[in-house]
Amino acid sequence: MIHVVFNEPDIDVIAKAIELDETLSGSIMLVRDDFAVGPLENLHTPEGAATRKDWWRMVLENSDLSNAVDNGLVNDEQVVLDIKEALANDENQILWIWAAQNKHDVCGYYWLMSQLAEFHGRVFILYLNNLPFINEKGNIFYPDWLSQILPKEFIKAKKLARAITSSEFEVDPDEWTKICNEGKMVRLLEGGKKLIQKDEDFYDAELLKYISVDAQKAHKIIHQCISKSKDTTGDAYLLWRLKKMIDSDEFEVTGELKGMKDFEIKKRTTVQAGE
Repeated sequence: MIHVVFNEPDIDVIAKAIELDETLSGSIMLVRDDFAVGPLENLHTPEGAATRKDWWRMVLENSDLSNAVDNGLVNDEQVVLDIKEALANDENQILWIWAAQNKHDVCGYYWLMSQLAEFHGRVFILYLNNLPFINEKGNIFYPDWLSQILPKEFIKAKKLARAITSSEFEVDPDEWTKICNEGKMVRLLEGGKKLIQKDEDFYDAELLKYISVDAQKAHKIIHQCISKSKDTTGDAYLLWRLKKMIDSDEFEVTGELKGMKDFEIKKRTTVQAGE
């Protein structure tokens, strides 16, 4: 059995679940890219993949993750090749795709499954959407991320594993292709597996809510946005948008526009004529 997740913290909870239930035994593979943001056109071609990598280089430029594209850590194309090789070499091998109800996981699901149609019947989905789980305090909650779920709860969740249907292998890749060709930069989960798309500046209005006339480190503004806003995304994308926003004359900046802790930002105060 091969388990695939789309967030690094998910690896730990799946590994702990495997320790509790040997029927889950298998390797855990991670798809690292966040397909909920950025260009997707012709993504499965060398040209499209190169365009996306160039975009990430631009987004991450001068940040703490500036070398993330080229340091070899992110190599999702190889992850797919490894999965295909494992499935091709062992006809008894199966793949479990784990996804919670968030745009990041759902986009990852579309991206991955659209490349695995040849293994129909051996690719399973565990989509934990709108399902209640028990947290550490014994209370019922609805998780947004797999990493929020206790390992012992995954033993119950395994019963939800089902093979991706022939219909889904026909319809979902077409839906993904449609999404990829729309030319938008931000994807949101509307419900179920339905994604809607927005322009690249979609999160700017949310960031603006947390910029005041008092100087604040960029990381504080981004943290507030992530923790308080209904719709948000990864801090790397938000840092890039913040840098784009402060190109205007509306803000005052001190420090170097590099990592989140390297500069402060505040709204520019208006000076009345004659003062």
